[in-house]
Amino acid sequence: MRSVSIHWRSLHRPGTDRCVLEAAASGARLVGRADYLAAAGAVRLDYRVACDRSWRTVEARVEGTLAGRSVAFDVARREGDLWAMNEARIAGVTGCLDLDLGFTPATNLLAIRRLDLSIGQAAAAPAAWLDVDAAALSVLPQRYERRSATAYWYAAPTVGYEALLEVDASGFVTRYPGLWEADPSS
Repeated sequence: MRSVSIHWRSLHRPGTDRCVLEAAASGARLVGRADYLAAAGAVRLDYRVACDRSWRTVEARVEGTLAGRSVAFDVARREGDLWAMNEARIAGVTGCLDLDLGFTPATNLLAIRRLDLSIGQAAAAPAAWLDVDAAALSVLPQRYERRSATAYWYAAPTVGYEALLEVDASGFVTRYPGLWEADPSS
């Protein structure tokens, strides 16, 4: 696998996100930086997410500033699909295979790659969802239905979101209606 990069602009608040998908010895890795303006102030978050050869999240690191305060989160999926954040086991997210970083569209790639759906197929893909504002990890029910070679119907009912996501050949979301859009000049 060769490295692939993408640059998004936020549609719901001022902001950008840059991400690179690269090969790693044990699978693949997403490395990126999200900069945006939240209600409480400016946010800059650097993130790294490692997955195994089957595209299941193994671990992640998120660090930066959130409205003037420093934050750092180490998230890991342990044996038995148990999750930990900053070394503390998190109850209630057992069984999730994917990590969803709520502030970036980058991690949708992991579920899209892992599910490897054919056109017309659908699957539930509940994720361990990192809410950096609340410093919490919880289950985010998600469902993907592949509609074409470059489009997935996506639903996350607990947050009231559903839309047709457009993706590129690598699996990065290029159009996340109302939230993110890839910058074609990048």
